[in-house]
Amino acid sequence: MARVYNFSAGPSMLPEAVLKKAAAELLEYPGSGQSVMEMSHRSPEFQAIIEGAEALLREIMKIPANYRVLFLQGGASSQFAMVPLNLFGIAPRADFVNTGTWSKKAISEAKRYGTVRIIATSEDKNFSYIPKLDRAMFDPSAAYVHITTNNTIEGTRYRELPDTGAVPLVADMSSNILSEVYDVAEFGIIYAGAQKNIAPAGVTVVIIREDLLGKALPITPTMFNYKIHADEKSLYNTPPCYCIYIARLVFEWIKQQGGVAAVQKINEQKAQVLYEFLDNSKMFKGTVVPQNRSLMNIPFTSPGEDIDKLFIKEAAVAGFVNLKGHRSVGGMRASIYNAMPAEGLKKLVDFMKKFETNNAK
Repeated sequence: MARVYNFSAGPSMLPEAVLKKAAAELLEYPGSGQSVMEMSHRSPEFQAIIEGAEALLREIMKIPANYRVLFLQGGASSQFAMVPLNLFGIAPRADFVNTGTWSKKAISEAKRYGTVRIIATSEDKNFSYIPKLDRAMFDPSAAYVHITTNNTIEGTRYRELPDTGAVPLVADMSSNILSEVYDVAEFGIIYAGAQKNIAPAGVTVVIIREDLLGKALPITPTMFNYKIHADEKSLYNTPPCYCIYIARLVFEWIKQQGGVAAVQKINEQKAQVLYEFLDNSKMFKGTVVPQNRSLMNIPFTSPGEDIDKLFIKEAAVAGFVNLKGHRSVGGMRASIYNAMPAEGLKKLVDFMKKFETNNAK
């Protein structure tokens, strides 16, 4: 069976070159006589892998020296608790911007440990836009301000980061890390689950400014304390070794593409192909205001559920899979992460044009 175009929101496509290299090294990682899956996390071979992954991530994201890179477990959902547990030692309160499902989950978890203030929300229009933010809106005594830079389900994206002054900006970047250029120095913490643009599900990347370490609440479990993991260089316990290995291969691949800036340009071109079609289609419509459209997740609707079901069924037969939209938005969603080739978007749009012609009333 030929490989399909996988538009899943996650776990998502991985670059074909990465999969081929991993397959070639599956039985024996060069010079080790064993698979990475079998390798001790204390071995010199794995030490080189994890150090290489960190060095490459620092290079392609231009991470400043005063930031630590952690490879953790538990997904981004664990970070919903880890962030407040580690920062509410500064002050037991934080400001949140509510832009969708994952923001709401982060808010709910943070409320367990301190005071949460929702300073802005786009829930009034089913999270189809990013609310306007002004520095005066933020509490200067808050421990942090939390945003979700790209909303996987709703398909929205921040085009400009908020000015939070001296208050650390914390970002859930799970669905758009490495897809566009960010100045890491503008953030206190960046966290991201791997299963969109980094690696298979299983590892979570945390980038944290050093002065934010050691601020954890006394109740913080050892495994949830950033400082423990920073001090132990992500090896306090057995990490997700194979996922970290794949992450290193993906970081190498991004570097080979020309870096994050080059990848961003490709992503913009890919997204534009689908958005242009949606803007001119008589059957399909995008759900997000143009100024906040995501480069990674593109939700769209048809005139009704019957058309949705037929489209998803026929698309799967044609080799375009996982296009069903999230129940909170409905319709369809094309997640077009870094590994999705431009050819995939062009072929999808060609299929959509044909479908529209065949099902026009």
